[in-house]
Amino acid sequence: MGYVEKLRAEVGHRPLILPGSCVLLLDAQGRLLLQQRNEPAKRWGLLGGLMEAGERPGQVVVREVREESGLELAEDQLQLFGVYGGDRLATASNGDQFYPVITAFVARLEAGRPVISDDETLQFRWFALDAVPEPLAGTHQQIVTDFRKKMVSTDD
Repeated sequence: MGYVEKLRAEVGHRPLILPGSCVLLLDAQGRLLLQQRNEPAKRWGLLGGLMEAGERPGQVVVREVREESGLELAEDQLQLFGVYGGDRLATASNGDQFYPVITAFVARLEAGRPVISDDETLQFRWFALDAVPEPLAGTHQQIVTDFRKKMVSTDD
């Protein structure tokens, strides 16, 4: 049982502030890897998840990417992009309420193909930045929108 599950056993469905991390994972062509999950409502999103006790934000990304896709990243490959959230109450399908605070990173994938390794993932797909399906899950929409803006401004 992980940190959040143990905490939920004590507080039930009451709102919590939950830290997590995600990654804007790009391939050599600059395409973004997205994961379509069962929850919420088969929406697309970035790879990532919630922090376990004692983890650094970068460690969350490395662990979640490995668990969800089988891909290997190193913490020193991650470039901090921003911190998002804290202002939006989310409710999970089981009734748990939380305010996510997400640390977003950018990384390039040098090699490997994502493989579905759990029952929460429906599929993985690479998308050009101008062809990302919308809306994305939760805070991921704002993260990708901000990343697109940054990429356009650096191209000028």
